[in-house]
Amino acid sequence: MVLFSFFFSFIIVSTTTICPPPVCSSPLYPTDKTFIVQVHHDAVKPSVFPTHAHWYASSFSSSAAAGTDRIIHTYSTVFNGFSARLSPSEADSLRALPHVTALIPEQIRHVHTTRSPEFLGLRSSDSAGLLKESDFGSDLVIGIIDTGIWPEHQSFDDRELGPVPSKWKGECIAGDNFPSTSCNRKLIGARFFCAGYEASNSRMNQSTEFRSPRDSDGHGTHTASIAAGRYVFPASTLGYARGVAAGMAPKARLAAYKVCWNSACYDSDILAAFDSAVADSVDVISLSIGGNVVPYYLDSIAIGAFGAMQSGVFVSASAGNNGPGGLTVNNVAPWMTTVGAGTIDRDFPADVKLGNGKILSGVSIYGGPGLIPGRMYPLVYAGSQGGDGYSATLCLDGSLDPTLVKGKIVLCDRGINSRAAKGEVVKKAGGVGMILANGVFDGEGLVAECHVLPAASVGAIAGEEIRRYVEAAAVATTGKYKSPLSPPTATIIFKGTRVGVRPAPVVASFSARGPNPESPEVLKPDLIAPGVDILAAWPDNVGPSGIPSDKRKTEFNILSGTSMACPHVSGLAALLKAAHPEWSPAAIRSALMTTAYTLDNRGEAMLDESSGNTSTVMDYGAGHVHPQLAMDPGLVYDLTTYDYVDFLCNSNYTASNIRVVARKNADCRGARRAGHSGNLNYPSLAVTFQQYGGGKSKLSAHFIRTVTNVGEAEAVYKVSVRPPSGVVVAVEPERLSFRRVGQRLSFLVRVTSHEVKLSPGISTVRSGSMTWSDGKHAVTSPLVVTLQQPL
Repeated sequence: MVLFSFFFSFIIVSTTTICPPPVCSSPLYPTDKTFIVQVHHDAVKPSVFPTHAHWYASSFSSSAAAGTDRIIHTYSTVFNGFSARLSPSEADSLRALPHVTALIPEQIRHVHTTRSPEFLGLRSSDSAGLLKESDFGSDLVIGIIDTGIWPEHQSFDDRELGPVPSKWKGECIAGDNFPSTSCNRKLIGARFFCAGYEASNSRMNQSTEFRSPRDSDGHGTHTASIAAGRYVFPASTLGYARGVAAGMAPKARLAAYKVCWNSACYDSDILAAFDSAVADSVDVISLSIGGNVVPYYLDSIAIGAFGAMQSGVFVSASAGNNGPGGLTVNNVAPWMTTVGAGTIDRDFPADVKLGNGKILSGVSIYGGPGLIPGRMYPLVYAGSQGGDGYSATLCLDGSLDPTLVKGKIVLCDRGINSRAAKGEVVKKAGGVGMILANGVFDGEGLVAECHVLPAASVGAIAGEEIRRYVEAAAVATTGKYKSPLSPPTATIIFKGTRVGVRPAPVVASFSARGPNPESPEVLKPDLIAPGVDILAAWPDNVGPSGIPSDKRKTEFNILSGTSMACPHVSGLAALLKAAHPEWSPAAIRSALMTTAYTLDNRGEAMLDESSGNTSTVMDYGAGHVHPQLAMDPGLVYDLTTYDYVDFLCNSNYTASNIRVVARKNADCRGARRAGHSGNLNYPSLAVTFQQYGGGKSKLSAHFIRTVTNVGEAEAVYKVSVRPPSGVVVAVEPERLSFRRVGQRLSFLVRVTSHEVKLSPGISTVRSGSMTWSDGKHAVTSPLVVTLQQPL
């Protein structure tokens, strides 16, 4: 589970102050905090000062040379400015300077495969297809902004790769246990950014972390190999998921940008990584990091991603792991591709057998000494029988009474601490095994873990059944009565690896859901990709459970999260860019979205893992990624910087707000005359109707879209519409006749609905789709209508 928190430092960006004095001088902003300062590009005076840092330092110090010691980072590619540690009074002084353009609160962010290539239809043996067309992504560079990398791993071997691409401008920065020779023709660049982290937390503890690009967590190594790991055989985790490990773009080059330290990632460091990655000439940026949604001009990730998009760099970002509730998606800027998570057709079953004969399905990855076959063990739910009450139900550290749990299997509820940490607590207290039960909010979604003792995870329904069994069968400890039933017992039966699972894909329970909190007219997440139980590379010095006491070693590990789904799309974007070098980031996203699918391997609508019900567009966006179809989408919805600026204008962003994001002045008069924010040329269409009438009013909206022909030179596309329930959809014209590749044609979509009876504050979402087809290609867009009754 990813937990989000805020740390307030600042990005200074125009003469209009985004952070007003009453806020910036409040107790939320104590003395000496980190600020990120944006300045006008044409204000830099290199002829007067030796470096950008000297000139920036002159803004708050009478001695520029002395002031450079206080500079944390300077930015010049996706952002103009610097970060520094300042007092509130210094921040106030900076705000008054004519070349300073805004103050932006900085957030703390947190980090949010063997079979997934095959599941996606990427087979190295195919004589044609995306891998062959793109030469496996060779010479494309993917920048991974994460926790660093373990360079010696087989997945990053440079055998049979050609020279480093001539366009590459990056470096391999040496550091703790990371000589500059750590890079090769596969891992062509590595940098680390810790100044922002240390400015707020003092110097890092180098006994537990590497002051270098080396990964001491595992997350960055895992995501990098998903995106572009080489073929490795054999690969497995503790004997599970045996097979060939491979990334999406096996020949693509990698550049690692380490920004996360002890699971915390600071905006000032993330922005520096964006700045360096674009200057280094990466083609794709993969970002499995998230935080709370804020307006784009206050969001350093959105600002960095905009600058990357301006330079033609595709940015893929994880949707977050706060599902299955609505409005949980983050990284929602329309110039980023936001990726949710789905299952693949492989799992790791582990059955829980109760003393009453019931067998309940669960999952687990456990490779150590197992429970004795055929033996039933005493079962206890610690929170209901002594211990530390509520803390004991969650198996928090120090909460279990060893006299109560020794020699027993302990039932633990999910929540607060990590799943693997709960097993460690049980083991320390003398328990022989653990059953980890979902709560009602978690639903039936299961994540397999590399536990440190025999353990299995079960869904909410099974968890409640086990609790009832324990309550009914246990001998009461109060002395008031005795149960006539036998004491509760259980065992766990591990079944290894199972493939060919149906249904698949299923939307992961944890995957964050829409609607988009910042821009409801832009459907987010954009799509989903494999993100459950994904096997990928792992560092030598980190145990597979990720907890410090786990000293086991594994070359590969199995993890779940939208963090794993994001690099799948990053690698696929590199393949598409290699096959179609002329495509923009928006065209690549369009190809992935309009060819995505919404049916599982049974041919039925994809399910929601949390409930077992049919999933919706708010769960999966356009659908599950289909790489082979994306290579030849027929038509694409393209976008430029100017389109995004018009979108910001029509989203009621002020000129100064837009200047923070786009680093240029925007005249919004033309954009607002031309249309509304829903006219952004996005591959999905979404509208929210506010119901102010008496229940009978007619509601209507229109969308203008433009498609570019990237298929056959001469083609005629006809539209078909599956309208949302109760909604009338008309498309004009109904035919698009193309005469050449690259030709652009526009069409109008009118959406009409009637008000429905809703309680105040309640909304209802209705979805359909629109497909353009020439008989060979099917270019599909989700169409979403939300009816909302204001309070």
